Amino acid sequence: MNESDLRTADGRVLHVHDTGPGRSADGPVVFWHHGTPNIGAPPAPLFPAAARLGIRWVSHDRPGYGGSSPCPGRTVASAAADVRAVADALGIDRFAVMGHSGGGPHALACGALLPDRVLAVVSVAGLAPFDAEGLDWFAGMNPSGAASLRAAARGRGAKEHHEAGAVFDPEMFTPADHAALAGPWSWFADVVGPAVESGPGGLIDDDLAYVTPWGFRPALITAPTLLLHGARDRVVPSAHGRWLADHIPGAELRMSPDDGHISVLGAGESALEWLATHRGV
Repeated sequence: MNESDLRTADGRVLHVHDTGPGRSADGPVVFWHHGTPNIGAPPAPLFPAAARLGIRWVSHDRPGYGGSSPCPGRTVASAAADVRAVADALGIDRFAVMGHSGGGPHALACGALLPDRVLAVVSVAGLAPFDAEGLDWFAGMNPSGAASLRAAARGRGAKEHHEAGAVFDPEMFTPADHAALAGPWSWFADVVGPAVESGPGGLIDDDLAYVTPWGFRPALITAPTLLLHGARDRVVPSAHGRWLADHIPGAELRMSPDDGHISVLGAGESALEWLATHRGV
């Protein structure tokens, strides 16, 4: 894994992760968008599948996480400009995007706002817009997660107050999630700890972005789009995935009946195979 710091045009630093082209210099590039709260290291459990498919992972810590400068007031749409800056710096013309959980909306932003660069989009257990018409946004959400996002909807002060007393609630995850976290997806321990060791700033900015206008409409996405969702998800209820499938032209929804928010990543290898087929779109 190559790590570097990129100075943006507005003077911020983005900490970049890049597995490099390796032996497959002509292989597809996939920009990974991490969840909340994580740093941007690409998903190690999917590295064997990526190597088999010749995929190069590129990603960055979102502003306020890890080695990236904070950017208070950022929107979900802001991710597109940052990804474009990273791609330009690395000499990457076209690429696919993949995001999990809170990374899903940021991947969608790239699909909507970088149509000349994005070949395909994968969103895994991703949120729908807060103002999604016809969607009961909080229905089916674990109470602790709903309380956190309701606080964000009341503004930064309320969210900061909430985070000052927030504790981890294991009930947000299903038994299948806990099994995944104890097994192949124990990798999350490597990306969550560094994301919060300097405080909740990145998490707060993420949650504020989710519950305010995103800066784009998912309906603008023209690239092939794959949505993966667990039907038992307690963090981002499956209705979010269904809403996105109904509002992104041509999107494919793969609903996994027995999976939750983490265990659905077991379908990640098939998603990479799907992405690899769209490398020349």
